Amino acid sequence: MVKIESKDAFTAGTVPLAGHGGDEIEAYLARPLAPEPHGSVVVIHHMPGYDDATKEMVRTFAAHGYAAIMPNLHWRDAPGAAPDDAAAASRAAGGVPDARLLGDVAGAAAHLRGLPNSNGRVGSIGHCSGGRQSFLAACSLDLDAAVDCYGAFVVGEPPENFPLAVSSLVHLIPDLRCPVLGLFGAEDKYPSPEEVGELERELERHGKAHEFHIYPEAAHAFFAVDRPSYRPAAAMDGWRRVFAFFDEHLRP
Repeated sequence: MVKIESKDAFTAGTVPLAGHGGDEIEAYLARPLAPEPHGSVVVIHHMPGYDDATKEMVRTFAAHGYAAIMPNLHWRDAPGAAPDDAAAASRAAGGVPDARLLGDVAGAAAHLRGLPNSNGRVGSIGHCSGGRQSFLAACSLDLDAAVDCYGAFVVGEPPENFPLAVSSLVHLIPDLRCPVLGLFGAEDKYPSPEEVGELERELERHGKAHEFHIYPEAAHAFFAVDRPSYRPAAAMDGWRRVFAFFDEHLRP
């Protein structure tokens, strides 16, 4: 009888997480069952929230040999609510405050480093508002790699009457602590290709390691499989680059 070793086996489910200020919040964790040491990823969900599509991203990382966790950033705004309702409550409050986000991501990274077989290396990835937050975390926390998928307002300021209380992160670029992979759409408005170019120039000016790609015929949220903005070719190439980037910086 042929012995089959499944290297993509994993376990997944909801866990409690000690977040900002010691608050216990909800998180979704997936981790490999293979005994080898593995790197880990904090998955920062988009503004629509702690949803099924982002949980699938968490499971995708586990299937590729990474432990991954997604903290529910809207938990305090509407505990136990459906993702759309929780996101609406968060948006009405101006979004997730930067300090609270950093506390939740720091708690998520500590949780990952404390798992069995962790190699101690942790990265972050975020889409949309999560892209900005992944960049913020990379400038503020002890991370080994960060991916920014079309995060708006890393440079530039939001338009008048924008519902989220966010501002540019340019002043934090000198503090960037790890390499950054940026994936963007050429037809996006926030961030626009011009803003992406401005960010890249600032990273180059400060000597920060980065790798940027702009996809033609892709706009915002081209990774989102459950939205009309999904662009399969761009998303598949983006996933390939994400795994190559994390393999380089998070593997033993």
